[in-house]
Amino acid sequence: MADDLFAAAVRDRLRSQAPLAARLRPRTLDEVVGQRHLVAKGAPLRVLIESDRLSSAIFWGPAGTGKTTLAEVVALTTASAFERLSAVSSGVKDIREVIERANERLGQHAKRTIVFVDEIHRFSTSQQDSLLPSVESGIITLIGATTENPFFEINGPLRSRSTLFRLESLDAEAIKQLIERGIAAESVVATPDAIALLVARCAGDGRQALTALEVACALCRGEDKVAGRDSTAGVATAVVTVDHVNSALGVSALSYGRDDHYDVVSAFIKSIRGSDADAGIFWLARMLEAGDDPKFIARRLVILASEDIGMADPQALVIAVAAAQALEHVGLPEAQLNLAQAVVYLSKAPKSNRVALAIWGAREDVRQGVAVEVPAHLRDGHYSGADALGHGKDYVSPHSDPRGLVEAQYLPSQDGATVFRQNSYYRPSDQGEEQGVKNDADNKQQDDRGKK
Repeated sequence: MADDLFAAAVRDRLRSQAPLAARLRPRTLDEVVGQRHLVAKGAPLRVLIESDRLSSAIFWGPAGTGKTTLAEVVALTTASAFERLSAVSSGVKDIREVIERANERLGQHAKRTIVFVDEIHRFSTSQQDSLLPSVESGIITLIGATTENPFFEINGPLRSRSTLFRLESLDAEAIKQLIERGIAAESVVATPDAIALLVARCAGDGRQALTALEVACALCRGEDKVAGRDSTAGVATAVVTVDHVNSALGVSALSYGRDDHYDVVSAFIKSIRGSDADAGIFWLARMLEAGDDPKFIARRLVILASEDIGMADPQALVIAVAAAQALEHVGLPEAQLNLAQAVVYLSKAPKSNRVALAIWGAREDVRQGVAVEVPAHLRDGHYSGADALGHGKDYVSPHSDPRGLVEAQYLPSQDGATVFRQNSYYRPSDQGEEQGVKNDADNKQQDDRGKK
């Protein structure tokens, strides 16, 4: 009895000292904020949880959207035993022990076991494989939580035996509701501007909103203590202001998972390709604030300069390379200016992917087995015996012609025909400076026809 009282006291003490986000964690589905498509009355996940018929599932979504919260609600409502594993600290041995206990429960008491694995994407392939037989046989019901795309990070067989539930970033109304709960729990008041700033800056992350609020409350109370102010008669004198929130957000890192990283990079590239400089700058800022490697960003800009602009504006590659070099010379934060300049220039530049199509087409032909033999007149003739082999014979350098141009066969041939992919690899577009390249090519074709 004494042990039970001691354990209860420990739990109460830990609960009172827990972070605000943990103290406010919902205990019922009705208390869950957001994710109405999953937990509203009649929604699929709610029906499965309330009927205690939830099969293996993967909760997938950005940080702070309620994945662990939903698992905790399942733990409180299910008649099954509930086991927790963390992919950060649990190994194969821990998994085997959980499965052994689940086997015993099922055999001795006909009781199911739900196993919750937080950050399941951190489990190795072998660790995920060790779960599969028990999931497949029904010994355990798996609930995995991940911020990463399960199609990339979860083994195919394990994923196919689980229902995927996608959690979305919390909208402004849901974040505000969480903040208001936090304000009540902290026994403070907050100005409308402070609340609005928290809502705007937390990007749909409920945990970040509550963490920032908790820090802001601590800063506010610290100021009151220094000034000799304190709450009396149960009336809260601490007022959280915009300054407190700004200071709290200043120590909160804006980050994202690997899946979000690829989505942001995709938005960054597509915005520049779509000639939207403002969007390009925004996604650049998003990556820099999240701590993305600036060298990675610079490399993407160098690639884009050739892949999406190319000869439509040859200067684009010069600008992108210059930004990458500037990054090496000055580093962040100053190099953000160089990267931003490159983003604006590349966004406003005319677009053409004809250079990319040219190399992709040529490589595809090589892979498909077209002739790759170098014509004899193009072969190296600078060694003894080359003449006897006909290497370099009849080759005329363009420098020997007043026009600086010699008509010759420079591509390999097959069955007497020059190898081309749909007539040519590089076909200039009508965009930017590439229009001039195209006009030169068209004029040359007209001259050739005139000579014939």
